[in-house]
Amino acid sequence: MTRGPAPKPNAARRNVHEHAQELGADTQPGRELPRVLGITTGGAKRFWKTWSQSPQSASWVETDWAELEITTKLVDEFFKGDTKVAGEIRQRVAKWGATVEDRNRLRMKIEDPEDESDKDAPAGSPPENRITDDELYRMLSE
Repeated sequence: MTRGPAPKPNAARRNVHEHAQELGADTQPGRELPRVLGITTGGAKRFWKTWSQSPQSASWVETDWAELEITTKLVDEFFKGDTKVAGEIRQRVAKWGATVEDRNRLRMKIEDPEDESDKDAPAGSPPENRITDDELYRMLSE
């Protein structure tokens, strides 16, 4: 037995947060990885490309890009074997909304576009631009 009145069938949520963001799912043009950073690992280059083209980067200002540069240097060190920087990397990417939980905490929502090409692909098949487990294992073993 529940307490209180039953909820209305079509209840509308009225307490939308004033700073909530709805981001498009489109990738951004991004920026080129600055050569002066001296990034050498493929993992760090992929990290830069992923974040520079993310929906979150559409509203970034210069200070955000500077943080991405610093974090990419840390990721480069991580892929070279310095695992002590993993916690710092995680804290930094959480502030950008790296995971679903992070985006919920930041009141950030990314649209879920209905892409016709995804409907044609068989269920369970990985997208073409994803790295396979074997490739990831080889990269992490270098």
